[in-house]
Amino acid sequence: MSVEMYGCDIDQYLASIRRSATYQLSGANMIVASLMSDAQEELAMGRDERVRQTLNCAKAVLFEIMDGNLVGNLAR
Repeated sequence: MSVEMYGCDIDQYLASIRRSATYQLSGANMIVASLMSDAQEELAMGRDERVRQTLNCAKAVLFEIMDGNLVGNLAR
């Protein structure tokens, strides 16, 4: 199911986010912003299915932030 919805294994994807330097230095909001930028580029290239998958990943990250499973912004 997650492959159809997100284009990847979402649990593995979220685990990779938690390990990423971007998340550890900036928080998950930066991940969401990056995904949205990726979607804009994909849209410009006419890659509609990939745009859908990228936006679904961004939503999944947002839901994890809202549920308290990821930190949106790291305190400085």
